[in-house]
Amino acid sequence: MQIVSLTDRPDLAGSFGEIPNNWPAFMQQSPVAARCFGPLLRNFPELQFLILDSNGTPIGRLHAVPIPWQGADALPDRGWDAAMEGALGLAEPTPAVSLIEAMIDPAHNGRGLSSQLLQAVRERASGLGYRHLVGPVRPSQKSVEPRTPMAEYVARRRPDGLPADAWLRVHVRLGADIVRICPLSMIIPGTVEQWRSWTGLPFAASGEVEVPGALTPVHVDRDHDHVVYVEPNVWMHHRLS
Repeated sequence: MQIVSLTDRPDLAGSFGEIPNNWPAFMQQSPVAARCFGPLLRNFPELQFLILDSNGTPIGRLHAVPIPWQGADALPDRGWDAAMEGALGLAEPTPAVSLIEAMIDPAHNGRGLSSQLLQAVRERASGLGYRHLVGPVRPSQKSVEPRTPMAEYVARRRPDGLPADAWLRVHVRLGADIVRICPLSMIIPGTVEQWRSWTGLPFAASGEVEVPGALTPVHVDRDHDHVVYVEPNVWMHHRLS
């Protein structure tokens, strides 16, 4: 296995989108991502990473971007959206970089690759001079219970004191602190028809609707032909040496 950045292997730029993933279709409809993702990948190739297997085939990816920094306590409620927009508008050097996405080909889950990838990115970011690695983290099992408040979910611990959620646990094992919830991390609006096409659900009545893969219920307003998903995430903070 090898972990490379887009600076190391610019020839692999087209491979990021070819890695199989299990993201719900609606999660790929963020208007902030549509506006910011392309420019950020081009502007910060040193923070875009791939895991290659022994044959050189990409089997995982991680995206990160530099963000404005005023301390962990000032990390914004708008989490993921704010990180993307902040990176695009960054006008001066910063000591902080934010994770945007970490994803492993589902065929390779269970091998500890996400932990290896995150550790490698910690080391790379430190080598580039960053002192803080943060991320609006998406807890991996939260979608199983979308009506549980995020704060209650995040507070759960195993007998050994580590977070009950697997992805939060990976971060904590590598030294990260849980800072706080970012309640407005990613906002995905659309019409009723758009959301039907993304999910296959009818959205026949106004109200809160549970959608497979969503961390919280989606709000449906039939009178105004408007559906919106507001995803909360969890700000986590790795202090880099």
